[in-house]
Amino acid sequence: MANEEQKDFNAMLRQNKDMPKIQILKDPASIQKYGGEKMYFAPPMAYDALMRQVPRGALITVGAMREHLAKKAGADFTDPITAGIFVSIAAWASHQRGQDETPYWRTLKAGGELNPKYPGGELAQKEKLEAEGHEVLQKGRKNIKYYVKEYERALFELK
Repeated sequence: MANEEQKDFNAMLRQNKDMPKIQILKDPASIQKYGGEKMYFAPPMAYDALMRQVPRGALITVGAMREHLAKKAGADFTDPITAGIFVSIAAWASHQRGQDETPYWRTLKAGGELNPKYPGGELAQKEKLEAEGHEVLQKGRKNIKYYVKEYERALFELK
């Protein structure tokens, strides 16, 4: 996303755009890639609601949220592209509100990776996670990425 400070992310968060919905895939390559034909599209507020459940000191991954939403909807999987976009929208909406905060910094990418698309980037997320007791590691020399050490130990289970 670009020009984040000029967008109304709270309005974007409330837009459903004909979601939730399930789309049936017909392309064999896509079915094989995603492991099924029923693709679920959850609205942005669904991701925000899940992110709000994660307590201080706990973590969740975008993948775990996607699996939870798909299972709840009776689908095989959720669309990974919209999931990533909607998680970022929830983060920026929280940042713009300044109150009634969604603890977006507790939501990690696959493998415990921090999200550079959150407000302030990985370093801001790193600061918030370290304040909650997590150790964040830097990996790489040129393409630097940040990961929560032993993030699996702090994973929150959605119900």
